[in-house]
Amino acid sequence: MKVFISTDFEGVAGIVDWDQIMVGSSDYEMGRRLLLGELNAAIDGAIAAGATEFVVNDSHSSMRNLPPDLLHGQARLITGKHKPMYMMEGLDASFDAILFLGYHGSIGASQSVLSHTYNPRAIWEVRINGEIVGETALNALVAAHYDVPIALVTGDQVTVEEARRLSPEPVCVEVKRSISRYASESLHPEVARELIHTGARHALTSNKPVSAQTFAMPIHIEVTFLTADMAEMSTWLHGVELAEDRSRTVLLTGSDPLMLFRTFVTMVILTRSLVE
Repeated sequence: MKVFISTDFEGVAGIVDWDQIMVGSSDYEMGRRLLLGELNAAIDGAIAAGATEFVVNDSHSSMRNLPPDLLHGQARLITGKHKPMYMMEGLDASFDAILFLGYHGSIGASQSVLSHTYNPRAIWEVRINGEIVGETALNALVAAHYDVPIALVTGDQVTVEEARRLSPEPVCVEVKRSISRYASESLHPEVARELIHTGARHALTSNKPVSAQTFAMPIHIEVTFLTADMAEMSTWLHGVELAEDRSRTVLLTGSDPLMLFRTFVTMVILTRSLVE
């Protein structure tokens, strides 16, 4: 069994502040240790379920948060900040399952620690087929294209709630309850790791998904930016149009989930020039 793991950071137990998850910050090494612990617990649980091959995509910020020599399962590691497929770089149809580790709530979600959707300095809200979504559902577009099921999602209660809207619903492990965007009640790291181990094993055995997540076709995506300039810049891309009644919102529609994801990621990268 071949497993793809995309690791974020904000949804790890004990994480409540940017200082814990940004390279060079005062608490970064502690945060890095917490992330590694949850990842290795997931890998160990997957091994218990019969998984034999792992590819881990370090998907947070600079995307070099994981020490390669400390990964369990002899996992291969995709690291580095320039990735055409961003958080889903490395996925293809050869995989049997996907795990999303340390994920977080969407930018519009209330009471979700460090909530955002790809770029908090540019994106105000994203909707797929009218429903507000975060990175879990956006990344599921790539999973749908390659027909690989998302088996497990871990994070706070808001992340779990958003993940349960996917169809089929993945196994979800809640490792903390967010109180606000900068406070939460977290499980002890060892307890969180035990639950993730059990969740991964369960997700790949008795609850093993038989199909990838699906979307109603055609897929309609609405992206609302912080400024009208960002929205206008996004219309430089093929297939992206301004919403008639909202100067900060753009629309894209299609039946190719991978194309839609690539267009969204290009918008994210393009609009960075207005905030950096």
